[in-house]
Amino acid sequence: MKKNKVGLYFGTFNPIHIGHLAIANYLVENSDLKEIWMVVTPHNPLKKKNTLLEDYQRLHMVHLATDDYPKIKPSNVEFSLPQPNYTVNTLAHLKEKHPETDFVLIMGEDNLKSLPKWKNYQVLLEEYEIIVYPRISAGEVPLELVNHSSITKIEAPIMEISSTMIRNGISQGKDLRYFLHQDVNTYLTEMNFYK
Repeated sequence: MKKNKVGLYFGTFNPIHIGHLAIANYLVENSDLKEIWMVVTPHNPLKKKNTLLEDYQRLHMVHLATDDYPKIKPSNVEFSLPQPNYTVNTLAHLKEKHPETDFVLIMGEDNLKSLPKWKNYQVLLEEYEIIVYPRISAGEVPLELVNHSSITKIEAPIMEISSTMIRNGISQGKDLRYFLHQDVNTYLTEMNFYK
């Protein structure tokens, strides 16, 4: 029996913006992925924590941005796992909980460049398919990964929008409504976040 294929798109989503959504939308409509789960990371070990909104506020924004599109779903799977989170542990946990599903890792080219620094990254390459979308800011990808059989590079639209740019813009009083899902923009305004 053919397993369901689900793409896992990890991020702090602080906040989720149209770049994240456009890439997920493109991938789920132009691949054999049945769904994409936006996995909200409580705290990335490589990021400073002080600028992060509370986990559940970021998860709520992912819900607001995706609830009207059944192929993209929010996931809080990492909220209940030991901190800090490592992708390899999250995937092992999901594989155990959903044996009927094949999980595929989604990442930008910039993350692929740093993959050898990830915990047990060889396990990821051996056991999972990895879909990589283009980023201008990628830099040199290590040779061992360039033509790796587990890695598929796709020609998705290049989205150079960052959550940092959005947070900075909001703190400077800029109106960035077209960079955010309408409901997310409304929520950020109502909650006075990033001001």
